[in-house]
Amino acid sequence: MFTGIIEEVGVVTALNRESGKMRLVIGAKNILEGTRYGDSVNVEGVCQTVAELGENSFTVFTLAESLKKTTLGELRAGRQVNLERAMRPDSRMGGHIVQGHVSAAVPIRELARTGGNVYLSVEIPDAFLRLCVPEGSITLDGISLTVAKISGSLITVNIIPVTFEGTTLKNKKPGDRMNLETDIIGRYVERYLTPFAANFRAVGSHIEESGSLSFERLHELGY
Repeated sequence: MFTGIIEEVGVVTALNRESGKMRLVIGAKNILEGTRYGDSVNVEGVCQTVAELGENSFTVFTLAESLKKTTLGELRAGRQVNLERAMRPDSRMGGHIVQGHVSAAVPIRELARTGGNVYLSVEIPDAFLRLCVPEGSITLDGISLTVAKISGSLITVNIIPVTFEGTTLKNKKPGDRMNLETDIIGRYVERYLTPFAANFRAVGSHIEESGSLSFERLHELGY
Protein backbone atom coordinates (compact mmCIF):
# COMPACT_ATOMS: atom_id res chain seq x y z
CA MET A 1 0.00 0.00 0.00
CA PHE A 2 1.27 3.48 -0.93
CA THR A 3 0.16 7.11 -0.65
CA GLY A 4 1.08 8.56 -4.05
CA ILE A 5 3.64 10.96 -2.56
CA ILE A 6 6.81 10.40 -4.58
CA GLU A 7 9.91 10.04 -2.42
CA GLU A 8 12.57 10.03 -5.11
CA VAL A 9 13.12 10.03 -8.85
CA GLY A 10 15.37 7.10 -9.71
CA VAL A 11 17.13 6.16 -12.94
CA VAL A 12 16.94 2.91 -14.90
CA THR A 13 20.53 1.65 -15.02
CA ALA A 14 19.95 -1.70 -16.74
CA LEU A 15 17.18 -3.90 -18.04
CA ASN A 16 16.78 -7.08 -20.01
CA ARG A 17 13.92 -9.37 -20.94
CA GLU A 18 14.06 -13.01 -20.07
CA SER A 19 11.36 -15.68 -20.47
CA GLY A 20 8.38 -13.34 -20.59
CA LYS A 21 9.56 -11.08 -17.79
CA MET A 22 11.94 -8.15 -17.47
CA ARG A 23 14.80 -7.69 -15.06
CA LEU A 24 14.85 -3.99 -14.14
CA VAL A 25 17.71 -2.37 -12.23
CA ILE A 26 17.03 1.09 -10.81
CA GLY A 27 19.57 3.47 -9.35
CA ALA A 28 18.31 5.18 -6.20
CA LYS A 29 19.44 6.55 -2.87
CA ASN A 30 16.73 7.77 -0.51
CA ILE A 31 14.32 4.86 -0.85
CA LEU A 32 17.07 2.31 -0.19
CA GLU A 33 17.12 3.37 3.45
CA GLY A 34 15.43 0.60 5.42
CA THR A 35 14.51 -1.32 2.25
CA ARG A 36 14.97 -5.07 2.39
CA TYR A 37 14.77 -8.03 0.05
CA GLY A 38 11.09 -8.81 -0.66
CA ASP A 39 9.80 -5.30 0.14
CA SER A 40 7.25 -3.60 -2.10
CA VAL A 41 8.28 -0.50 -4.02
CA ASN A 42 6.10 1.62 -6.27
CA VAL A 43 7.84 2.15 -9.62
CA GLU A 44 6.00 4.54 -11.97
CA GLY A 45 2.74 3.62 -10.24
CA VAL A 46 3.34 -0.14 -10.41
CA CYS A 47 3.83 -2.19 -7.26
CA GLN A 48 7.05 -4.19 -7.62
CA THR A 49 8.95 -6.52 -5.31
CA VAL A 50 12.61 -5.95 -4.48
CA ALA A 51 14.50 -9.03 -5.69
CA GLU A 52 18.05 -7.76 -5.29
CA LEU A 53 19.71 -4.90 -3.42
CA GLY A 54 22.90 -3.12 -4.41
CA GLU A 55 24.83 -0.29 -2.78
CA ASN A 56 23.05 2.34 -4.89
CA SER A 57 20.42 0.33 -6.72
CA PHE A 58 17.69 -2.28 -6.45
CA THR A 59 16.37 -4.87 -8.86
CA VAL A 60 12.81 -5.99 -9.62
CA PHE A 61 11.40 -8.55 -12.03
CA THR A 62 8.41 -7.19 -13.96
CA LEU A 63 6.09 -9.97 -15.08
CA ALA A 64 4.26 -10.34 -18.41
CA GLU A 65 0.92 -8.94 -17.21
CA SER A 66 2.54 -5.74 -15.93
CA LEU A 67 4.57 -5.38 -19.12
CA LYS A 68 1.37 -5.64 -21.15
CA LYS A 69 -0.79 -3.38 -18.99
CA THR A 70 1.64 -0.63 -17.95
CA THR A 71 4.39 1.53 -19.40
CA LEU A 72 7.21 -0.39 -17.69
CA GLY A 73 7.81 -2.29 -20.91
CA GLU A 74 8.59 1.03 -22.62
CA LEU A 75 11.43 1.88 -20.23
CA ARG A 76 14.99 2.21 -21.48
CA ALA A 77 18.33 2.64 -19.71
CA GLY A 78 18.73 6.23 -18.53
CA ARG A 79 15.00 6.88 -18.09
CA GLN A 80 13.85 8.46 -14.85
CA VAL A 81 11.14 6.77 -12.78
CA ASN A 82 8.99 7.82 -9.81
CA LEU A 83 9.68 5.82 -6.66
CA GLU A 84 7.88 5.36 -3.35
CA ARG A 85 8.36 2.86 -0.54
CA ALA A 86 5.33 1.11 0.95
CA MET A 87 3.60 3.24 3.57
CA ARG A 88 3.96 2.60 7.28
CA PRO A 89 0.83 2.33 9.45
CA ASP A 90 2.19 5.02 11.78
CA SER A 91 3.00 7.56 9.05
CA ARG A 92 0.99 10.50 7.73
CA MET A 93 -1.00 9.87 4.56
CA GLY A 94 -0.27 12.93 2.47
CA GLY A 95 -1.94 11.56 -0.66
CA HIS A 96 -4.60 8.82 -0.80
CA ILE A 97 -4.80 5.03 -0.70
CA VAL A 98 -2.72 3.73 -3.63
CA GLN A 99 -2.31 0.02 -4.32
CA GLY A 100 0.11 0.13 -7.21
CA HIS A 101 -2.36 -1.90 -9.29
CA VAL A 102 -2.55 -0.04 -12.60
CA SER A 103 -5.95 0.21 -14.30
CA ALA A 104 -4.63 1.21 -17.74
CA ALA A 105 -1.88 3.13 -19.52
CA VAL A 106 -3.49 6.37 -20.75
CA PRO A 107 -2.19 9.01 -23.20
CA ILE A 108 -1.46 12.63 -22.38
CA ARG A 109 -3.56 14.87 -24.62
CA GLU A 110 -2.64 18.29 -23.25
CA LEU A 111 0.10 19.69 -21.04
CA ALA A 112 -0.02 23.42 -20.53
CA ARG A 113 1.45 26.06 -18.22
CA THR A 114 -0.67 29.02 -17.11
CA GLY A 115 1.30 31.33 -14.87
CA GLY A 116 2.58 29.18 -12.02
CA ASN A 117 0.10 26.39 -12.74
CA VAL A 118 0.58 23.27 -14.81
CA TYR A 119 -2.51 21.58 -16.27
CA LEU A 120 -2.27 17.98 -17.47
CA SER A 121 -5.09 16.26 -19.38
CA VAL A 122 -5.18 12.53 -20.04
CA GLU A 123 -7.71 10.50 -22.03
CA ILE A 124 -9.49 7.89 -19.92
CA PRO A 125 -11.26 4.78 -21.32
CA ASP A 126 -15.01 4.65 -20.61
CA ALA A 127 -14.59 1.65 -18.31
CA PHE A 128 -12.55 3.78 -15.90
CA LEU A 129 -13.99 7.24 -16.59
CA ARG A 130 -17.07 6.52 -14.47
CA LEU A 131 -14.79 5.87 -11.49
CA CYS A 132 -13.37 9.41 -11.67
CA VAL A 133 -15.15 12.32 -9.99
CA PRO A 134 -14.35 16.07 -9.75
CA GLU A 135 -12.17 16.79 -6.71
CA GLY A 136 -11.62 13.04 -6.38
CA SER A 137 -8.23 11.32 -6.38
CA ILE A 138 -6.47 9.48 -9.18
CA THR A 139 -2.92 8.21 -9.54
CA LEU A 140 -0.77 8.85 -12.61
CA ASP A 141 2.67 7.21 -12.71
CA GLY A 142 2.41 6.71 -8.96
CA ILE A 143 1.58 10.36 -8.21
CA SER A 144 -1.50 11.14 -6.14
CA LEU A 145 -3.41 13.87 -8.01
CA THR A 146 -6.76 15.62 -7.65
CA VAL A 147 -9.22 15.72 -10.55
CA ALA A 148 -9.80 19.39 -11.44
CA LYS A 149 -12.12 18.89 -14.41
CA ILE A 150 -13.80 16.16 -16.45
CA SER A 151 -14.65 17.02 -20.06
CA GLY A 152 -15.84 14.13 -22.19
CA SER A 153 -13.16 11.48 -21.96
CA LEU A 154 -10.51 13.92 -20.72
CA ILE A 155 -9.49 14.20 -17.09
CA THR A 156 -7.56 17.35 -16.16
CA VAL A 157 -5.39 17.74 -13.08
CA ASN A 158 -3.76 20.92 -11.78
CA ILE A 159 -0.19 20.16 -10.71
CA ILE A 160 1.57 22.21 -8.03
CA PRO A 161 5.20 23.24 -8.73
CA VAL A 162 6.73 20.98 -6.06
CA THR A 163 5.05 17.92 -7.62
CA PHE A 164 5.94 18.95 -11.16
CA GLU A 165 9.61 19.51 -10.38
CA GLY A 166 9.98 16.59 -7.95
CA THR A 167 8.64 13.86 -10.24
CA THR A 168 8.98 12.66 -13.83
CA LEU A 169 6.13 14.99 -14.87
CA LYS A 170 8.70 17.59 -15.91
CA ASN A 171 9.85 15.19 -18.65
CA LYS A 172 6.40 14.46 -20.07
CA LYS A 173 4.91 15.64 -23.35
CA PRO A 174 1.61 15.12 -25.20
CA GLY A 175 1.40 11.61 -26.62
CA ASP A 176 3.32 10.01 -23.76
CA ARG A 177 1.42 7.37 -21.81
CA MET A 178 1.00 7.33 -18.05
CA ASN A 179 -0.02 4.57 -15.66
CA LEU A 180 -3.51 5.24 -14.29
CA GLU A 181 -4.89 3.83 -11.05
CA THR A 182 -8.43 4.84 -10.16
CA ASP A 183 -9.49 5.29 -6.54
CA ILE A 184 -9.97 1.90 -4.85
CA ILE A 185 -12.90 3.23 -2.81
CA GLY A 186 -14.81 4.07 -5.99
CA ARG A 187 -14.13 0.61 -7.39
CA TYR A 188 -15.50 -1.08 -4.29
CA VAL A 189 -18.62 1.10 -4.34
CA GLU A 190 -19.24 0.26 -8.00
CA ARG A 191 -18.74 -3.45 -7.33
CA TYR A 192 -21.16 -3.46 -4.41
CA LEU A 193 -23.87 -1.50 -6.26
CA THR A 194 -23.69 -3.36 -9.59
CA PRO A 195 -26.14 -6.15 -8.54
CA PHE A 196 -28.71 -3.48 -7.64
CA ALA A 197 -28.27 -1.33 -10.76
CA ALA A 198 -30.61 -3.47 -12.89
CA ASN A 199 -33.45 -2.66 -10.50
CA PHE A 200 -33.44 1.01 -11.45
CA ARG A 201 -33.91 3.01 -14.62
CA ALA A 202 -33.40 6.65 -15.55
CA VAL A 203 -36.64 8.52 -16.25
CA GLY A 204 -35.98 12.09 -17.31
CA SER A 205 -33.96 13.72 -14.56
CA HIS A 206 -34.79 11.19 -11.85
CA ILE A 207 -34.43 7.48 -11.04
CA GLU A 208 -37.36 5.07 -10.76
CA GLU A 209 -37.52 1.52 -9.50
CA SER A 210 -37.83 -1.12 -12.19
CA GLY A 211 -37.79 -4.14 -9.89
CA SER A 212 -38.57 -5.23 -6.37
CA LEU A 213 -35.73 -3.33 -4.66
CA SER A 214 -36.94 -0.12 -3.03
CA PHE A 215 -35.19 3.05 -1.90
CA GLU A 216 -36.27 2.16 1.63
CA ARG A 217 -34.53 -1.21 1.32
CA LEU A 218 -31.36 0.46 0.01
CA HIS A 219 -31.43 2.77 3.01
CA GLU A 220 -31.74 -0.24 5.31
CA LEU A 221 -28.71 -1.78 3.60
CA GLY A 222 -26.71 1.35 4.33
CA TYR A 223 -26.70 3.00 0.90
